[in-house]
Amino acid sequence: MSFTIFPAIDMRGGKCVRLLQGDYDKETVYGDSPFEMAKTFADSGATWIHMVDLDGAKAQEPVNDTFVLQVARELPVKVQIGGGIRTEQVVEHYLSQGVDRVILGSAAINNPAFVKEMLQKYKEKIVIGIDAKDGFVATEGWTTTSTLKATELGVKLAEAGAETFIFTDIATDGMLSGPNVDAIVELAKVTGKSVIASGGVSSLADLQKLQQFESEGVSGAIVGKAIYTGRVELKAALEKVSGQ
Repeated sequence: MSFTIFPAIDMRGGKCVRLLQGDYDKETVYGDSPFEMAKTFADSGATWIHMVDLDGAKAQEPVNDTFVLQVARELPVKVQIGGGIRTEQVVEHYLSQGVDRVILGSAAINNPAFVKEMLQKYKEKIVIGIDAKDGFVATEGWTTTSTLKATELGVKLAEAGAETFIFTDIATDGMLSGPNVDAIVELAKVTGKSVIASGGVSSLADLQKLQQFESEGVSGAIVGKAIYTGRVELKAALEKVSGQ
């Protein structure tokens, strides 16, 4: 296993944006073309791109999928996509056209039977996104907090076949305040599976700190705002942290 940096492209209205703590009213536009942004990341040496369809998450069906499929088809990178994936038809839509992994998030709470079925059928191509607020799972674009602990959900889904989790601590997302390392490591330990950190990465030092827990299951980090604001220089980070 090697520690992977996943540059992030959040799409809304066909543009690359970042939201502050998931708030649709606190949006910054960083680029007019998700494909061109992905190409920049690929040219810097990224091997994976993390894409999120924010419109899709609200609509509960894909909205910006043409950009995702274009990246998967035309660039030498692997792609994982989240947002608006609620049916097997959508899972198949992405996986059959070159996308490497699809992320199931809110569905893990709202439709556990569907998630278990997808894990059994598509195995490691399904990634579970767990978004947490104060340790409890948040769903529906972070507008709802459940009574289920993130670690409890992780254990349940690991037993159902999940191999990879993306853990986002909502309090840190988009804040450039550093990731919640303790919570990320805890999820990796209790599930015994691979956990990708998301939210709060603000520097090369944050990435290096996370990398120290690689042997405990922390397999990578999603980096968005820090790249867009110049706090993390992607090419240098890939060389120093991922050896990519």
